[in-house]
Amino acid sequence: MNLDNSKYFNSRETSWVDFDFRVLEEAQDKTNPLLERLRFLGISQDNLDEFFNVRVATLLKKKKEKEPEDAAGHTPHEQLDMVLEKTQRLISQQGHILRRMVLPQLSRHQIKLLTWSKLSDKQKDFFEKMFEEDIFPNITPLKVDDSETLPFLANDSINFIVRTHRGDKHSRVIIPLPEDMERVQAIPGVSNQFILIEDIIKHFLKRCFPGQKVDVWALFKITRYMDYDINDRNSKKYKQAVVKTLEEREHGIVIRLETTLDSNLDLIDWLAKCYKLKPAYIFKLATPLELTFVNSMIDQIEGHSDLLFKKVIPYDPEVFQETPMFDNIDKNDILVHHPYDSFKPVLRFINQASTDQSVTSIKMTLYRVSKKSPIIQSLLEAARNGKEVAIMIELKARSDEANNLKWADELEAAGCKVLYGIPGLKVHSKLCLITRKVAGAKKHYVHLATGNYNDKTAKLYTDMGLFTADQQIGDDAEKIFNYLAGKTQEPTLKKLVISPNNIRDYLIERIDEEIVNAKNGKPNGILMKMNSLSDTKMIKKLYEANAAGIKMTLIIRGICNLRTGIPGISDNITVHSIVGRLLEHSRIYIFENAGQPTVHLSSADLMKRNLSRRVEILFPVLNKVLNEDVRQIFDDFSKDNVKARNLKANDQWTRISHRGVKSFNVQDYLIDNQVSIMNKRLIETGIMNKEF
Repeated sequence: MNLDNSKYFNSRETSWVDFDFRVLEEAQDKTNPLLERLRFLGISQDNLDEFFNVRVATLLKKKKEKEPEDAAGHTPHEQLDMVLEKTQRLISQQGHILRRMVLPQLSRHQIKLLTWSKLSDKQKDFFEKMFEEDIFPNITPLKVDDSETLPFLANDSINFIVRTHRGDKHSRVIIPLPEDMERVQAIPGVSNQFILIEDIIKHFLKRCFPGQKVDVWALFKITRYMDYDINDRNSKKYKQAVVKTLEEREHGIVIRLETTLDSNLDLIDWLAKCYKLKPAYIFKLATPLELTFVNSMIDQIEGHSDLLFKKVIPYDPEVFQETPMFDNIDKNDILVHHPYDSFKPVLRFINQASTDQSVTSIKMTLYRVSKKSPIIQSLLEAARNGKEVAIMIELKARSDEANNLKWADELEAAGCKVLYGIPGLKVHSKLCLITRKVAGAKKHYVHLATGNYNDKTAKLYTDMGLFTADQQIGDDAEKIFNYLAGKTQEPTLKKLVISPNNIRDYLIERIDEEIVNAKNGKPNGILMKMNSLSDTKMIKKLYEANAAGIKMTLIIRGICNLRTGIPGISDNITVHSIVGRLLEHSRIYIFENAGQPTVHLSSADLMKRNLSRRVEILFPVLNKVLNEDVRQIFDDFSKDNVKARNLKANDQWTRISHRGVKSFNVQDYLIDNQVSIMNKRLIETGIMNKEF
């Protein structure tokens, strides 16, 4: 069977843009609360910015280096053409939704984003005074004559470029928006009405140039290439290399220029020439620049909780609050499903370890943590209490590098051993190993997860975590930390599976077993949930399983390079994408296994980078109750017909019709039922009594 046909694969980059279109659809969805629709506009913008920072920039690099076609048969040049055309349509759609749908409906609730001309005389007087006293002193005009004198402007910065003249002498000047001022300004005298700071500055531009006349102006935003690569992980040298690279990254080449429809296009064309940008990389927006400003606007709105989603209150069972986590884990494995289940048991697990006299060591991998992380505080406390604390902290976690550098310094200063991983590999696994001395013997307690040790994102991302005192898993975890510390080669493990390479090989073996079962008439089937599917080897193996008649359901939030509905190739594969109020982030891999289903959770998506260039962990759910629980959760996900889209044979994602059947929103269902789901789980595993 020849599976190398490019027609069997979708483009990774265009698939990503399709995902952002699905996010944008949520801004258009009238069943979502109005302010949440506004928030989805900001999310689509944030996604798009990162896409240009990294993926478009990488395509430009591949084009320059004349790299070969992707699995879908597209050269880097062709991929660029496709994504630029799609992103132009995406931006146009953003403008339509904001101007024609969301803002007019917000206005009916007396929530308004106004321009200068809509202000009353009294309000104009207020902002004139603000300009003179607060804005003008923070404005720094930067004269620019040509590309050589073009000042450095930060990535994603918003700026004015102004052409002025005095007599026959013309000048160009750039004015960055003041960094320390709130971009969204509340209008005095009324509730929930706002104006953007650039609209105030625009009106008073001439005051920035005494003795000169303002000819024309333009507002613009630049996007820079922000990706980078460092392979040397030799302790302090590695940290220094990261710091240096971050500084250099801030000066990456400009790859996109955005402007507003009322801006002077001659000035924009002049800037484009300075930055050596072709027209395809210039975007003219019918919206304000940098739509993420909507988050600040939403935060300032008062008295409209009815226009927001009902708050999710994560469930924290009393048994976790009143009984030490080690005692609970001794009874049985514990499964938590965030944010329906609280993240507090994870925080409690580490905090209790920091003061427990029987604990001898705490070892963790940290990829993204919050800026005021309670986990870091617990680790610092553990070090002060004389425990061995070894932390693998990934300094290359995109957008979190500075935060992780800060924490690495604090942990080292407190006496913790900070690890920096394996050369050439990013450590993306989520693993905590706590070792205690119990009755004179060493005992391991392990937490494994699909998501980060981040108390903030745990309220927004759906992830799963497993607590266990299984000593073989504990021994495996210890071997992994020795590997990360450079003490051993890649270890041989009993129950855990790690990448690079091993996770792919392990999953391929499981798929091969399903193929054998199908040929022998035994129960078979494959269920997978992940963020992205782009690894060509894995896709080909799924196509092999399809040819063997195996039914597969894949739930993929983002990128999907697999194409559905191809006769004999993918006609047994169903692909769903769920985009809802919570970010679907858990990774689940289930195999029917001749009627004895095996369930695995993982930090890894099925992407080449996760399987070949990262240290990831795939771990089994061995407890029968929890195994069935995860399968039930997957079944609930597969039944969603409100927020799910189905991938059709024409590569289009379409809403799943619920005509004639009851609507089912899996996230709402889990929010409403998680208390009973978790209590049932705890009772059946013997951790909680019915009377508790």
